[in-house]
Amino acid sequence: MPVGAEYVRWLVGRIVAADLTNRLRQQVIIDNRPGAGSIVGLQIAAQSPPDGHNFMLTSTAYGHLIQKSNVDLVKSFEPVVLLGFADSALVVNPHLPVNSVKELIALAKKRPGELLYSSSGIGGFPHMNTELFKLMTGVNIVHVPFKGGGPAIADTVAGNTQIHLGSLPTVISHIRAGKLKALAVGGAKRNPALPSLPTISEAGVPGYQTYIWYGLFAPCGTPADLVSRMHAAMNTSLDNPDVVQKMAAQGADVQKMSSAQFGKLMQSETVKWQDVITRAGIKGE
Repeated sequence: MPVGAEYVRWLVGRIVAADLTNRLRQQVIIDNRPGAGSIVGLQIAAQSPPDGHNFMLTSTAYGHLIQKSNVDLVKSFEPVVLLGFADSALVVNPHLPVNSVKELIALAKKRPGELLYSSSGIGGFPHMNTELFKLMTGVNIVHVPFKGGGPAIADTVAGNTQIHLGSLPTVISHIRAGKLKALAVGGAKRNPALPSLPTISEAGVPGYQTYIWYGLFAPCGTPADLVSRMHAAMNTSLDNPDVVQKMAAQGADVQKMSSAQFGKLMQSETVKWQDVITRAGIKGE
């Protein structure tokens, strides 16, 4: 089964929900609502009662900035806790005659408008990653959006599209099986899961860096003491070695920060990706 970003997000949610259920002695239920670059989930979560019983776990996706939705990741929610990060990874179909980032850039410039890249949809992590890559390299590769990361990855495996720049957890099994060729990771440093693979920055695009974050939010208006209670409970879960190990198995590196720091991260991420949207001229469907 192709693994998409929404599936990994669901798995991360399952991991922390199981630990929180035991810790809080109260059943934590996951209501999975993917779609439209996370807009569907954002809208449902934003309309939930701010009573400390409703929270939203999501990851990097900015469809709401493109579609001009009535929800906003910063303005419609209270930041609760960061769970962690995972690197992005640039992969290609094995039949594409390139073995490095520089060779991919050269081929794309030789064949402008001919190479296709897949994404999980407009505003999703792979879409935003690749548009930033295009801006920083000057290549002309064509976006082919799908309804979810799984179908997008499957299409690149099949060779209908040639390029995918998504999260490492969603493609690493295909890399190891030889169904996708990895060219580089998008982190600030090499990933321990694939230590011989260079970063995109060192492989020919200086300064390129993207990662997928996983975080928990509460509807705007949730009392501060309830936000603090969940923040403390979640951070205690993230101290559990079993949770850390299971998160690592999904490619997520647990990192902790205060709710205020997490809020500032969300503000900076919004500014970063809004700039990409504007410069790339990305439009909604």
